[in-house]
Amino acid sequence: MKTLRVKPEFIADFKRGYSLVHRDSVSNQDLLEEEGELFEIVDQHNKLLGTAYYGIQNKGIGWILSTKDGEEIDQEYFINKIKAALRHRESFFNDSMTTAFRVFNGEGDGIGGLAIDYFDGYFMISWYSDGIYQYKDYVIHALDTLTSYRAIYEKKRFDTKGMYIDQDDFVKGTEGDFPIIIKENGMNFAIDLNDGAMTGIFLDQRDVRQTIRDHYSEGKNVLNTFSYTGAFSVAAALGGATETTSVDLAKRSLPKTIEQFSVNSIDFEAQDIKVMDVFQYFKYAQRHALKFDLVVLDPPSFARSKKMTFSTAKDYPKLLEDAIAITAKKGIIVASTNNASFGMKKFKTFIDKAFKDTNTKYKIVEDFGLPKDFRANRDFPEFNYLKVCFIQKLN
Repeated sequence: MKTLRVKPEFIADFKRGYSLVHRDSVSNQDLLEEEGELFEIVDQHNKLLGTAYYGIQNKGIGWILSTKDGEEIDQEYFINKIKAALRHRESFFNDSMTTAFRVFNGEGDGIGGLAIDYFDGYFMISWYSDGIYQYKDYVIHALDTLTSYRAIYEKKRFDTKGMYIDQDDFVKGTEGDFPIIIKENGMNFAIDLNDGAMTGIFLDQRDVRQTIRDHYSEGKNVLNTFSYTGAFSVAAALGGATETTSVDLAKRSLPKTIEQFSVNSIDFEAQDIKVMDVFQYFKYAQRHALKFDLVVLDPPSFARSKKMTFSTAKDYPKLLEDAIAITAKKGIIVASTNNASFGMKKFKTFIDKAFKDTNTKYKIVEDFGLPKDFRANRDFPEFNYLKVCFIQKLN
């Protein structure tokens, strides 16, 4: 097995349990040849820090799988990891009101680059590098050994360079007749596991949707921006919102949002669904003096349209300023981001800047990170990537 030496300034983090091997943390990564191969990382005294697999994912070249000297990375290893993960989700499997959740969350469950979601009898495996994909047979055999299911689907969330071009998302079992309807805290959502990169819902926002439905929607006029399939709008409507407006640039957002309203027996014609650029909608709303009691901001980390590019890392304050302008006094802005490059503390500085620049007083009423099925190492905030703040506009 090849050995890579960790640079001194990174050793302390690895000893504290950091599991992502960054390109700049090791001195001789050129030794690595094939994604999926195992390698050891050692400190300046040749003391073992961990055994990792080589897999290119963003700034990383791999993930540590074990810190135990001599532990085999074999079928038994994968069975033990997935068994432990399933045990942590027992309460979800026993909850008839929620039938979709994450059962394995990458490094939080001990194998970075691998995620497994459960959708009412169907498993969906997400592979985040070609390196972890080389262990596919181990992962599937572990699911075969430990669970029963209707089918397994997969998403390759890495550049396949044409290697798997003929492969379908279906892996094994009995193919689903999509969309299927899953439950989330009693709400219905239509899901398609064989429709490109997306499924129809982001499971990590479960607690936020429930909070919007149960505490912030009754009698409110709600705006849901970057609305995707309208899941926040569904939650608001079920919570008693007088009206919802869903805005997304993608043309398919219209039929998908209609579908989500319909599976919840909500009259979609009583809701407003707009296919347009969110920033253009903000201008439209200001021109028409529209005000909303609740505004949801959940943009992608990076987006490009014909007229502009948007990055949460630099443009979120401006996005918030646009939202502040059309939020009613005492109204709530739900500000959300899944950008892992900054933490909650930095995110709150974006919020503070936007409100100060608009001479608006505010109060953060509550905030959220990842739900409990999305296990993460709390010592390293970048792994707890989700940041959501409920902000009340005070004047």
